[in-house]
Amino acid sequence: MLRPTFPIETGRLTLRPFREDDLESLYAYQSLPEVARFLYWEPRDREESRSFLREKMAAATLEKEGDWLVLAVEWRETGDLVGEVNLQWRSREHRQGEIGYILNPSFHGKGFATEAAEEVLRLGFEGLGLHRIVGRLDGRNAASARVLERLGMRREAHLVQNELVKGEWTDEVIYAMLRDEWDARAANAGDGADGTDGSGGEAERD
Repeated sequence: MLRPTFPIETGRLTLRPFREDDLESLYAYQSLPEVARFLYWEPRDREESRSFLREKMAAATLEKEGDWLVLAVEWRETGDLVGEVNLQWRSREHRQGEIGYILNPSFHGKGFATEAAEEVLRLGFEGLGLHRIVGRLDGRNAASARVLERLGMRREAHLVQNELVKGEWTDEVIYAMLRDEWDARAANAGDGADGTDGSGGEAERD
């Protein structure tokens, strides 16, 4: 079980549960074709974003296997909602998890996806006690792959034409990290994000 204490602050960001007043900022990026390009869903209209928001406002804890922790990512300097980051508890028995993220393209190139995802890895390993965390992405999403590589995750698999998405066969790439790899990285790490990213989507593909 994981019940984080909010807000969670990183070097530049605040991670927190979604709120009702996040709707316009959420819709601003969920409606963009470039954001939805490598995801399972099409660009969302305002009502679809509203439904997503209502569902995810309650996703602030991990109580059981299968639950998702979904957090808004806010840039403290400006108060802007820049995207979302999430963690799924995939298996209690095998202590498995999965991370994902979506960033508004207006805030690409600042290292925000890396910074937010690194904190979610910490929550998974140190908070929930996971043994292994994966990130899954469309094989064409090179920007998202760079985020996972920057986090120190290993590229474990490239599944060729693994899924039929939006009428076309797509590859799926899987990255992973183990707890001992996280511990070794944390012992040698600096203080957070290490440069810029151009994250064009989420590591997981829901």
